[in-house]
Amino acid sequence: MHTMPLARPAVSLVAVAALAAIAVASVSAAVPAEIANRVKTYKQVPAFVRPGPPIDASKARGKTIFIIPESSSIPFISTIDKSIEKVARLVGVKTVVYTNQAQPSEWAAGINQAIARKPDLIMLQGAPDPRVLQPQLLAAKRAGIPVLVTHFFEESDPMPPNVTALVRVQFNQAARLEADYTITDTGGKANVLIVTSNEVPIAKGMLNAMKQEFAKCGSACKYTIVNVPIPDWATKIQTEVQSALVRNPEINYVIPFVDGMAQFTVAGITAAGKVGKVKVATFNGTPFALKLIQDGNVVAMDVGENLDWLGWADMDQALRILVGAKPVRSEHTPLRLFDRSNVAQAGTPPRDSTGYGHAYVDRYKELWGLK
Repeated sequence: MHTMPLARPAVSLVAVAALAAIAVASVSAAVPAEIANRVKTYKQVPAFVRPGPPIDASKARGKTIFIIPESSSIPFISTIDKSIEKVARLVGVKTVVYTNQAQPSEWAAGINQAIARKPDLIMLQGAPDPRVLQPQLLAAKRAGIPVLVTHFFEESDPMPPNVTALVRVQFNQAARLEADYTITDTGGKANVLIVTSNEVPIAKGMLNAMKQEFAKCGSACKYTIVNVPIPDWATKIQTEVQSALVRNPEINYVIPFVDGMAQFTVAGITAAGKVGKVKVATFNGTPFALKLIQDGNVVAMDVGENLDWLGWADMDQALRILVGAKPVRSEHTPLRLFDRSNVAQAGTPPRDSTGYGHAYVDRYKELWGLK
């Protein structure tokens, strides 16, 4: 999602028709050490983890990648596309980006167009769901064109059929951090409204990860869940959040799964007269959400992704396929937790891909034989 493919973000992503309120979950009054330590660790600049053995990227020079993004109008996605194109130029790989507006029929047409053009690799970037594109992916397989899917599947997800490789994302870990921060910031007494979109494939895993964290607190932590389908975010999140806060004045945090929901969540908190009493923890690290942390009103924390780093990771997996190497199981794409203590490192005002260090650029170059 990056958006949640949401996220992802997205940008490289969640809202309400039915209010599924489930309050349960608990915690001891003290914050479990495991949770406090994880929050502290993820506030630091992430370290580069080598995804696999070195490769000779020069063998991919002159080859072509046909990129089909989730949508051409989502900044989260288009920013990653630009990173991929930049890195591809660096290694002499050609790219073609297929413009679309997130319609499955367009994704299918894009794959058909790619097959006709005979690229060396098809990349589904963001959220073209391979499970709804099986006839086209089977045709690509028969044409001998490998397919890479990026930023759609969680680290624990299995490989879908007729796909060569994945670049998985730590969606569940991001959700875990969202819960952990609320537990830590409330001293182990989180009373949380979670806003999700059940139709998003990664939503179930993210929600389960949150539940597991809140369960570590015992009865001192509670949560309520509302579901808002993606098409309803702009029209229903605000009213659902406002209504939930009026019904339960004990709520002290709202977790919208991804940044794409955050502005409507903030509006709901404001409408309920809860500014200063209810905070927000979210995921994606988009500049507008990080700016809300700097403004100091409602958003307290955002789990960020480095979109430029994601582009390098996508190209690492792509290059492995193009040079005939074995794809890696995980690219170990990082997360960083931003709050008032470190958000200035994301820039003032915040900027994409800022606050994560730059060591990954040299590490990938070394991995590909460019240094």
